[in-house]
Amino acid sequence: MATIKQFEDLDIWKEAIEVAAKVYKLTNTDSIKNDWSMKDQIRRSAISISSNIAEGFEYNNNKQFVRFLGYSKGSAGELRSQLYLLKKVNSINQGDFNDLSESIIALSKKLMSFIKYLKS
Repeated sequence: MATIKQFEDLDIWKEAIEVAAKVYKLTNTDSIKNDWSMKDQIRRSAISISSNIAEGFEYNNNKQFVRFLGYSKGSAGELRSQLYLLKKVNSINQGDFNDLSESIIALSKKLMSFIKYLKS
């Protein structure tokens, strides 16, 4: 594996930014934008994924990086849980739910693979 010099070069970080962008667009829809609490919480979960990847990378220490990747994976789970609630109360449609959920699951799997790689 090539040496990565900055977190912006990590595919998992790029994908996490894409997930957060999707969440921001979703939370600007009429059904969510005035639910300030949910809007804030779901955005924070989404932002936390990429932020923890960046923060962990900047420690320049694999043990710390693995810990922060775990936080990112946890935030991905939190975000998926919030999507289920939005779907349950009909704030998002099935298509938006599927699209975002699939993106988050794929990212979560990549985070786990990267964690395993760094631990080996």
